[in-house]
Amino acid sequence: MLQVKPPNVAALTRSQMWPAGIFAAGALAIFLPTMIDVARLTWTTEQGGHAPIIVATGAWLVWRELRTAKPRVMPGKLAVAGALLGIFLITYVVARITGILEIEGFAMYASILSGIYLLVGGAILRALWFPLVYLAAALPPPDTVVAAITQPLKLLISSVAVDLLSALGFPIAGTGVTIQIANYQLLVAAACAGLNSVISLSAICLFYAYMRHRSDWRAFLVVAALVVPVAIFSNFIRVLVLILITYYFGEAAGQGFIHEFSGLTVFLVALLAIFGADALFTRLYRTQGTADGR
Repeated sequence: MLQVKPPNVAALTRSQMWPAGIFAAGALAIFLPTMIDVARLTWTTEQGGHAPIIVATGAWLVWRELRTAKPRVMPGKLAVAGALLGIFLITYVVARITGILEIEGFAMYASILSGIYLLVGGAILRALWFPLVYLAAALPPPDTVVAAITQPLKLLISSVAVDLLSALGFPIAGTGVTIQIANYQLLVAAACAGLNSVISLSAICLFYAYMRHRSDWRAFLVVAALVVPVAIFSNFIRVLVLILITYYFGEAAGQGFIHEFSGLTVFLVALLAIFGADALFTRLYRTQGTADGR
């Protein structure tokens, strides 16, 4: 009788361990110095204050998706992975030398993803598409992008806040980048500084939407579409609270609110708003579904 000899699993495992070990060493070599700089320079600011939450929840989501999806491991195409690694690593080195942390962070992340693709293939990356995109929000975005997005919003939020409080009888006026209320003057840049956290705040709200509606892509898209408006609304509430605190308790109290409680206020308002919007949508969605089923 012809006997088929089983494959040498131990030898196969050893052959796969070498590339994985080399990749792990290379990934740590670019990951650690970049992330230390990111944590030191951006995570301690209001713009990046939510990043540790993104990293913790994103890592848990990766672990959860790998357990539930169990995608097939198949090494990626060497030519594709090699080309991507070459481009991203060159970009990483140039950004590291020139000190452009924003480009360095994304080049580091893209390099690591290219290496993962080479080792385990595209099926795993597709299964982890949301947590991988979500984790990218922990990296600092380019300042030019942030300025282009937030500057019009700062002016809009300040203008709406001034108009609302003026209609309610408060002695307030806005001119350019300043807000004048009673004897106090607030800079628009300071009043709306929380808008710099829109990206990370939106990512956290998207995490909630994904976990809540991942099995229903229509519901996920609807709730996800509300994320950015919710983040902007939470910053609008922040500006109103700041103006009112300054009006009733003085400039020192307003400045203390900026440094101590404003980030927490924006975060709580955003979460409560997305919870409320999701609850309202879910009720309407179920009502519509019941009506259609009749």
